[in-house]
Amino acid sequence: MMAVRGSRLPAMSQSVPSLEALNALPRVQQPSYPDPQATGEVIEQLRALPPLVFAGECDDLRAHLAAVANREAFLLQGGDCAETFAGVNAANIKGKLRVLLSMAVVMTYAGQLPVVKVGRIAGQYAKPRSKDTETRRGLTLPSYRGDAVNGFEFTPEARVHDPKRLVGVYNASAATLNLVRAFATGGFADLRGIHAWNADFVRNSNVEARYEALASEIERALVFMMACGVEDDQLSTVDFYASHEALLLDYEHAMTRIDSRSQLPYDCSGHLLWIGERTRQLDGAHVEFLRHVRNPLGIKLGPTTTEEDAVAIADSLDPDHEPGRLTFITRMGSKAVRTNLPKVIEAVETTGRKVVWSCDPMHGNTFETDNGYKTRSFADVCDEVNGFFDVHEELGTWPGGVHIELTGDDVTECLGGIDMLAEADLANRYETACDPRLNRNQSLELAFMIAERLADGRLKRNAVSPLARFRGIDL
Repeated sequence: MMAVRGSRLPAMSQSVPSLEALNALPRVQQPSYPDPQATGEVIEQLRALPPLVFAGECDDLRAHLAAVANREAFLLQGGDCAETFAGVNAANIKGKLRVLLSMAVVMTYAGQLPVVKVGRIAGQYAKPRSKDTETRRGLTLPSYRGDAVNGFEFTPEARVHDPKRLVGVYNASAATLNLVRAFATGGFADLRGIHAWNADFVRNSNVEARYEALASEIERALVFMMACGVEDDQLSTVDFYASHEALLLDYEHAMTRIDSRSQLPYDCSGHLLWIGERTRQLDGAHVEFLRHVRNPLGIKLGPTTTEEDAVAIADSLDPDHEPGRLTFITRMGSKAVRTNLPKVIEAVETTGRKVVWSCDPMHGNTFETDNGYKTRSFADVCDEVNGFFDVHEELGTWPGGVHIELTGDDVTECLGGIDMLAEADLANRYETACDPRLNRNQSLELAFMIAERLADGRLKRNAVSPLARFRGIDL
């Protein structure tokens, strides 16, 4: 990744609306801080800190996403539903990176195309909630909105909205990014050690035989390349990008910087930022803020999205039809994806834009079990992914990616999968701070299913393979 220095955003910059102007617009899902003066002091402190990511890195990711939109690559975006400050440790970060790299290897080899790797990481510390409060045993307190806002413990003290936690978000994100960059470039992700860096991961996995067979096949191909004298540094490192929902406007605005090369604004809290289903109002502060920054942007689209909704938000955020600028992350649910998604895709494609279409099969398939756990069925997750691919096959468009809530741990939060988790198993390791995540076995099982769809000849990719390009053959 390229490091480009960013400068502090001038207070009266005309490139981005002031925080005061944004606060005058409809603002939803924002904290209710009790002390405005303390909040202002935290915001000024954040403005003076170095950027977490750099403008050049955001530009690089936008170029990779343009390749996805052009059917030349696939996007894998995944990570925790909600990161926690306590989860900022080497083992946890390594586990998430490992499962994403494993999934990417499976998809790359089967699909014979690059996989753009983006984590829900180093910033996903805030979550929108459907209710402002929750009640337990007659006590009503503010809902937990992520470690960026308040504490998980159900006490009056923990649930107070505290602006000082925003500095904690910055510090946790900086530590996470530092470790991710070390893993990505320091040899951990070297493809030539594919067996070694996945040894612990696959040893206890019921999908290990399938994965090990694939790893051995890749290893033989690498040995052949090395025997031919091919020594490519790209085998030893990976490009890995950070993303999160740009939910807390105080934080995102404070982390915006002017790029010294272009004099354009970038939100330097993450490479890719997305707008959630609850915050994509056209007249709202989130859309108004993000349409001014140069980061690649994601937009969550739920089952009630109309053709007019999708086109209107595309017009607002991408008036210049810039490839790689927009990623539409659809979260229709397994029951609605085949009926509701086609019209949305057709409407956006008619505008002539090249956007990335990505499937979030998690958020539309959440339900509560009889024993009180919020969960998802792995079968529903797979069905929505298959429906997403089915729709694109019918329309002749490109199913460009998936957006998964997952962990590298052996949690028991989603039902089904190769381990056949049942409702009674949920209590064993239900560890999420918010929504249920796929565990590492389920994540890898899903990767193999997606790989089969990418390799399916029915999917009209219309892209020229590197080997065909070398031969001068247009396939």
